[in-house]
Amino acid sequence: MKKRILVVDDSQAILDVIELILEAEGYEVATSQTGACFRQMERNPPDLILLDVLLSGEDGSEICQGLKSDERTRHIPVILISAHAGLRETAGGCGADGFLVKPFHLTDLRDIVLEHLA
Repeated sequence: MKKRILVVDDSQAILDVIELILEAEGYEVATSQTGACFRQMERNPPDLILLDVLLSGEDGSEICQGLKSDERTRHIPVILISAHAGLRETAGGCGADGFLVKPFHLTDLRDIVLEHLA
């Protein structure tokens, strides 16, 4: 059974690239440009979430904190992605399981996904 990855970023170009890479690696990928996708997540939760910190009108670190404080979703690894300075501190402060700095190398994306789905 394929592992499901949810990618949330307000840039469609970034979503397209990540989706292409991860599907080529054999993952099932769902994408969203807003945090609204988390309201329907209970029906089919992902095995991993890649979450942009600076979403249009939403704060990815607050979304992460909410996911990590909810008993139903705290087990799902959340990897923050951003070009924002201080990403390491942001990830640590909201309970994220890891972070990926934009722009990132394709091998770094593959490695962090593998690490958290192993």
